[in-house]
Amino acid sequence: MKIKICGLTRKEDLQFCQKCGVDYAGFIFHPPSPRNVIPSVVAEWTRGISSPPARVGVFVRQSPEEVVEIMEQCRLDFAQLHGDQDEEFCRKIGVPRVIKVLWPERYSTVQELQREMERFAPFCAYFLLDAGKSGGGHGRKMDISFLKEIEILRPIFLAGGLTPDMFDPQCSMSRYFKKIFALDFNSGVEERPGIKDKQKIAKVLESVQSLKGE
Repeated sequence: MKIKICGLTRKEDLQFCQKCGVDYAGFIFHPPSPRNVIPSVVAEWTRGISSPPARVGVFVRQSPEEVVEIMEQCRLDFAQLHGDQDEEFCRKIGVPRVIKVLWPERYSTVQELQREMERFAPFCAYFLLDAGKSGGGHGRKMDISFLKEIEILRPIFLAGGLTPDMFDPQCSMSRYFKKIFALDFNSGVEERPGIKDKQKIAKVLESVQSLKGE
């Protein structure tokens, strides 16, 4: 189980993630978001950093050329495509660098979701499944029981209102952990939008370590 902390807006939070062994750090490049960050600022934070966490840029409305430029400027490892970018867009970014976002609640049947995953599997390295029917930052969990029915074509990041208490055995989500590659935390580990709560992040990482020991 890998952990991604998304929506970072402060260097100190990135440094904490690095110190504690977070696997993926996410930066949102989308001005309407309260967690939007400026590429030049992220570039300064990542200068000279070659160790984990892997760095992920969240993109919604940029062109492929803009995405590639920001990735190079900020030394990003992955582009999380959070709009309706098509297969050609993914190809221009570079398939091994693409995390393609899908919204399961957009589809009326599991079969429709499966077909969409089949469509994009050749054009991405990972899928990220998020709550809602578009965009992000909804701050709520979704029913993920569909995971028992789908074929996992690419490793899956799960997002959508995740909190440290989801590791409780009584939480219905925990039964699907074996199908999930990574958990993507944002608002559930914050004091307020963009300001991360170090104790909550530490609790998440502690819970993951406990799972590995089972």
